[in-house]
Formats: sequence, C-alpha cells, structure tokens
Amino acid sequence: MNSILALCAIVILLLLFLKMPVFLSLLSGTIVYFLANSSTSIQMIAQRAISGMESTPLLAIPFFVAAGIFMNYSGVTKRIMDFCSIVTGRMWGGLAQVNVLLSTLMGGLSGSNIADAAMESKMLVPEMEKKGFSKAFSTVVTANSAMITPLIPPGIGMIVYGSIAGVSVGKLFVAGIGPGLLLCVAMMILVRMISKKRGYKRLREDKITVGEKVNALKPALLPLMLPIIIIGGIRIGIFTPTEAGSVAVVYALVLGLCYRELRTKEIARGLKETAITTASIMLIVGAASAFAWVLTKEQVPQQLTAFMVEHIHNKYVFLIMVNLFLLLVGMFIEGNAALIVLVPLLHPIAMAYGIDPIHFSMVFIFNITLGAVTPPMGMLMFVTCGITGCEIRDYLKESIPFYVMLFVCLAILTFVPACTTGIVNLIW
Repeated sequence: MNSILALCAIVILLLLFLKMPVFLSLLSGTIVYFLANSSTSIQMIAQRAISGMESTPLLAIPFFVAAGIFMNYSGVTKRIMDFCSIVTGRMWGGLAQVNVLLSTLMGGLSGSNIADAAMESKMLVPEMEKKGFSKAFSTVVTANSAMITPLIPPGIGMIVYGSIAGVSVGKLFVAGIGPGLLLCVAMMILVRMISKKRGYKRLREDKITVGEKVNALKPALLPLMLPIIIIGGIRIGIFTPTEAGSVAVVYALVLGLCYRELRTKEIARGLKETAITTASIMLIVGAASAFAWVLTKEQVPQQLTAFMVEHIHNKYVFLIMVNLFLLLVGMFIEGNAALIVLVPLLHPIAMAYGIDPIHFSMVFIFNITLGAVTPPMGMLMFVTCGITGCEIRDYLKESIPFYVMLFVCLAILTFVPACTTGIVNLIW
C-alpha cells in the first residue's frame, strides 16, 4: 500500500505544479488510490467528499464570507480606512501603516485574506505610489498585512481547523487575537524602520486633536463592534460559532441599510460572490476530506505518531520539525487543503506530546498562512502582484526583511504559548 500512497502523492504534487485547481489535484490523487486498490469501491470517494462537507461548524463559512462582502459594499471599509488614517497619521510610513492597521481591523469583519489583499491592492496601492512609495514595497506590505486577516476572528481557517480537530471554534477565535496583534505590531515597527530609512513621509506633521480622533471613530465604531459581538455572544452562550455567522450577516445588512449604501443590486452581487467563494472552499474541503480518509484508512496518522514519539522526546523539537514541515508544505499547497489533510495527521501527535491544542492550532494556522506569501505558489503573492502589476522578482527582493520578521513572530508563537493561550485562559 505504501507504493500506492506514494503514487497518489506524486500525482497530486505533479498536478499542483501544473497549476491544476487544488480540488482537482487532490481528487485525482484519491481516484488513483481507489483504482489501484481493488478492495475498495470507488463510490466511497463521493461518500467521503460529501460527508466531509456536512460538518456543522462549516456552515459558518458562507455566513462570514457574506458578512465580509456586504461590509465592503456598505461603505464600511472606507469608514474604517479613514479611522486608520487618523490613528496612524503621524507615524513614519503614512499609507503603509494604514494598510497594516486596516488589514487588522478588517480581519474581524471579512475573515478572508484573499479578499482583503485584493481590496487593498485596488484601493491603497495606487495611492501609495502617488505618495512616493515604490510599487514593490506597496505590494509586499499589502500581501503581508493580509496575512493578519485569517488570524483575527472570525478567520475561516479557524472554523475549518476546529471542525476537523474537535477544538472549540469560539476559543480559537479568541486565541487568534494574540497572534494577530503580534503580527500587526511587528509589521508596523518594520514599516516604520524601512519608511524612515527611505524617507517615506507621514500623512501629516501637525498634531492630531482629540476631536479629530473622535470624529473618525464615530463612523467606524459600529463595524468595529462586530468581533466583540461575535466573541461575547459565543462566550456567554447566546449563540454558537455557526449561529454567529448568521448574526454577522444580519449585522452587516443592518449597517448597509443604515448607511444607505447597500442597495438591492449590491445585495444580489454579494450573494453571487458568496456562492462562488463558498463553493471554491467547499470543493477543496470535499476533495481533501476524501484524501484524508485514504490516509486514515492506511493508518498513516497512527504510524506517524508512533514514529515521532519514538524518535523525538522533546515537544519543542517536535514543534520546530512541524514548523519546517508546514513552511515547506505551505509553499506548494493551498491553505485549506493543507489544513484538512494535515490536521488529522499532526494534531494527535501534538496531543501525545502534551501540547495545548489551542497553542498548536494557532502555530499550525500561522504556518499555513505564511505559505500564502512565499514562492512558488503563494496565493497572496500572485493576487497582489497580479492586481498591482509588480514583477515577482521585485516582490521577492523587497520581501526579505518581511520574511525575517515573520519567522521571528513564528518563533515567538512557538516558544511562548501565552501569546495564544493567555487571552483564552483569561476569558474562558
């Protein structure tokens, strides 16, 4: 059977390198297994794919996707951007700082890093170039700041991870606050250092008055309340994480109607985008679930757990090995697919080492998210470069200090569990 699994892996990797859709690559590898294994009915592929998509926590995905899209159409993004401009107005880096802070705040509204990167590439990068920022620097800041979005609740990756590993999605939402803020602060410090060195100016030199801050906060206050409503409602038991998604949709629609910017045409367009985005995610979930069942049937998780526990006796050595492995995987495989295939393999091993499940989940999600900005298949890299017109080689050259910063943040998350579990233990 090992030779059959090796053949499956070769087929999947080959198709991914050929830029086939992720779900087709995973599905093709799974079909190869069933065709080569006469003792298993090929009808099981459909059964396992469908059962993988029937998880109740996954119902939250279309709701949160819709909420994020409606927020964009209702003018929320512009109001939050104006607020960010006031907050970061006197910092070195000007619009680059706005870019980072906007991604952090929008992470609590959309949960989609691709949507965030696309939006900021269109809205902010042209303005950054007019202010004197290089195209490569503007693109890199946009791609890397979009990494924060999946870490701030309600990230889609947290929902997927929680549904697979049986970890509380509500706790994962709270745990994401620490890594999200860590990455935000680290990125703002790096942007300040680079901007000061290159002479990228502040948005304004005069002092920002309290009145200006209050006036900027007022329009953004209601949208910024959404993450608090979600986490608070889950914590005190008003609704489940899945039901929180529907609450987010209603809240987004109410804001749109209050601002009088969300019309029937935008609602119809938003529903269409939601269906397309959700379908793309669920196709990957279904295909990856079928392949994960193959791995489980062949007892790969059990064998891998036994091997790791036998040869690695320190949990931090294990975490270092996992980091290196996930960084490599993230370079080639889409994040949701990697989550569904690898969580059943690595989560039980982490539990065997006595690692806190919340801590491990956030280290895992951070690693997979990091893969979105690294070559050769980083989705955020391609999305931002495609919209801004930045050359990949210029992007990679400009990214070097950002990669160093990301690896430092990963090390902090890995070896300081309080960064992920501290707020959870405080609230729960």
